[in-house]
Amino acid sequence: MQPVNRAKLCITEGKLEQLTHNKLSVAVPKLRAFVNSPTLQEVEARFTYLGPTKENSPLASGELRRQFGLKLRAQDGCNLVYAMWRIEPKQELVVSVKSNPGMTKSSECDAHGYHTIKPTRDINLPKIVRGKKYTLRALIDAGSMSVYADNKLVWEGILGSEALAFDGPVGVRSDNGRFQFELFAGVPGPGQQGATAACRAGSGDE
Repeated sequence: MQPVNRAKLCITEGKLEQLTHNKLSVAVPKLRAFVNSPTLQEVEARFTYLGPTKENSPLASGELRRQFGLKLRAQDGCNLVYAMWRIEPKQELVVSVKSNPGMTKSSECDAHGYHTIKPTRDINLPKIVRGKKYTLRALIDAGSMSVYADNKLVWEGILGSEALAFDGPVGVRSDNGRFQFELFAGVPGPGQQGATAACRAGSGDE
């Protein structure tokens, strides 16, 4: 795992500020970004929730959700895997696959193609409060996915064939929350091949 600064991220929607060292800051209603170099399917964020954004942006469904999460296999804005730590209206961890074969931009697929993955193991999460630091880590091994919160396994499940039909790097997403965080990505070692994606501004996923 190596730290990821702003220069190593493709920001497809929103705005991200570089603070000291490798710490990043987001204060806009929507942030969508992925690592613009080859990665393995392992990603970790050490984040602090600072409260709601000044303005809110509901999801396409109309629901207003505050959340912070990780992307894996992020081929484009229409085909990727999410591990989202939801804060409001309900605190929970949700893993979902967004699959839209033949589509690449959010303007094409919008919020279609989502499938929530039922876990084989699901453990209660720590409660997120303002000003406290948390760690969220997710990794995919073949078709299985594991998610850790504060270094404890809280979710395990089988992604299914949909998620294996595409590939891409890891990344980060937030909605309607102000966060400071450090991002770490698994990078290929000798003999390993990482996944990449083309950086297209404005192609952020819903």
